[in-house]
Amino acid sequence: MGRSLGLFGAMFGGWFGWWVGDHVGFMTAYFLSVIGMGAGLYLARRFTANLFE
Repeated sequence: MGRSLGLFGAMFGGWFGWWVGDHVGFMTAYFLSVIGMGAGLYLARRFTANLFE
């Protein structure tokens, strides 16, 4: 369960970062997508750790 939530968190974070950065330019979209993917993965894993404590 934790791994699949991490996957969905990373996917959603990457999508959201790309969507925000796409209004500025391609490289900004890529950069914010990478940042968003890391943040989504971190938050999903943290949520899963607190959920199953």
